[in-house]
Amino acid sequence: MQTLYKTNSPQETFELGEKLAQNLKGGEVICLYGELGAGKTVFAKGLGKGLGLKEEITSPTFTLIQEYELEGQELKFVHMDLYRLQRPEEAEVIGVTDYFKEENICLIEWPEIIQDLLPEERIEISIEGSGELPREIVFTAIKNLVE
Repeated sequence: MQTLYKTNSPQETFELGEKLAQNLKGGEVICLYGELGAGKTVFAKGLGKGLGLKEEITSPTFTLIQEYELEGQELKFVHMDLYRLQRPEEAEVIGVTDYFKEENICLIEWPEIIQDLLPEERIEISIEGSGELPREIVFTAIKNLVE
């Protein structure tokens, strides 16, 4: 199942992430595709706010994985940025798949490198556009994770 959204500003992209967060319960893996400057981190910030995070979300480009405790919940938001990885084996070494469990909500930027390691059930989000252009954002539910 695919759903297309159009956003005309970073704020609208942020709000779309915030809206998705309202439907997450734990155990979801969200794969975020898009070129540099497409708005993946803006979307991630909206998702974090929608999950109730008070702290600023930054892209974990150098740390690769950033964990956030969700206040008042037994869930963690795990934000991954795999841009710097060269081979899937590197993802295995840092334990990417260890985060795919019910007590985590995982958002993965640049998931292409671990395509074969991704869980069968996931949400794929593709963001098209960059700079000042509007964005086309396509949500694809693999195994009906979103309704």
